[in-house]
Amino acid sequence: MNDLRAVLEALANGDITVEDALKRIRLFAIENIDNIVRYDVGRLMRRDTPEVVFGEGKDVETLESIIRRVVPIAGRVIISRLRDDQIRFLKNLAIDGVVINVNEVGRIAVVRLENVKTPEYSCRIGIITGGTADVRVAEEAKTISMEMGCKVLTLYDVGVAGLHRVLEAVKRLKEEDVDVVIVVAGMEGALPSVVASLLDVPIIGVPTSVGYGIGGGGIAALYSMLQACPLGLAVVNVDNGVNAGIVASLIGRRISMYRSRA
Repeated sequence: MNDLRAVLEALANGDITVEDALKRIRLFAIENIDNIVRYDVGRLMRRDTPEVVFGEGKDVETLESIIRRVVPIAGRVIISRLRDDQIRFLKNLAIDGVVINVNEVGRIAVVRLENVKTPEYSCRIGIITGGTADVRVAEEAKTISMEMGCKVLTLYDVGVAGLHRVLEAVKRLKEEDVDVVIVVAGMEGALPSVVASLLDVPIIGVPTSVGYGIGGGGIAALYSMLQACPLGLAVVNVDNGVNAGIVASLIGRRISMYRSRA
């Protein structure tokens, strides 16, 4: 039982004692794993967002320790920015009662108990990319958004190099009535500005480290998005699909909450 609401409902229904409920609530603490990782198992309770483990820099033994120690308490773990060796390891890791789904393109994995389901909210997020080189970051954002319970529409390779593609994508986003749009682009990072000028929903720009020379590493795209003229465009850090997905989903879920009251 990893959800605070479930604990309180079980207590109200008389299924568990006050002492048992207190014990389970106290499990939402910081789990110290081999004095290397201090994993925040209470984040889901406090913010309704899953904790995301940054895989880069961790060895596979540490990842396995996190999974074995934290998943039984938190119910699921998301691991981002995976290396090739970590992807191979997770695809071959077998733990009873645990399901591991790896998005190889997005280099992100969701590890959950078999009986833990993804929440479902009435929110729709559009994710578009300037080019195919930006898809990795977009898939990272997609995995996060879906894990937070939003439906996702993806439209890739619709950059400003062919403006007709942008217009077609915007038309589709309008037809699907999305609540938020994540726009992932490298090079000069112009796509979010164009999209923000055509849509009436929040736009989240994600600059990617795709580009040449002085503007490489995402710097040109980041500066371009930060200096954008259209209003209603917010920008996250270079290649940060995780944060884009979380921000978009938090917006979407608030919209979902008010939809359910209508």
